Amino acid sequence: MIKKHVPQEEFVRVRYPRGREVIGTLKQRLGSSRMKVVCMDGKTRICRIPGRMKRKLWVREGDILLVEPWEFGGDEKGDVVYKYRPNQVALLKKKGLIKEIEDLEEF
Repeated sequence: MIKKHVPQEEFVRVRYPRGREVIGTLKQRLGSSRMKVVCMDGKTRICRIPGRMKRKLWVREGDILLVEPWEFGGDEKGDVVYKYRPNQVALLKKKGLIKEIEDLEEF
């Protein structure tokens, strides 16, 4: 008797924005762990990867990130808190949280 592997839908845990956090798309890498990120609130921020995450977090242009704006100069700068994986991005699109970013990319 041969058993067939039936793919089951995986439970994906997704981190949603909390407090001041905003979802954004990486547009351009600037070097030395800094990058330009277009956020869902319509602002373009220069974000950095904090020191505790520098070696663990590798990002490319087009990645969907979770950004926390700075207390001082929150409209221009921020920290990258989390990078979403492709299956998490699909779930965010399904929930309707990323649709606004796709609209911003058209302009």
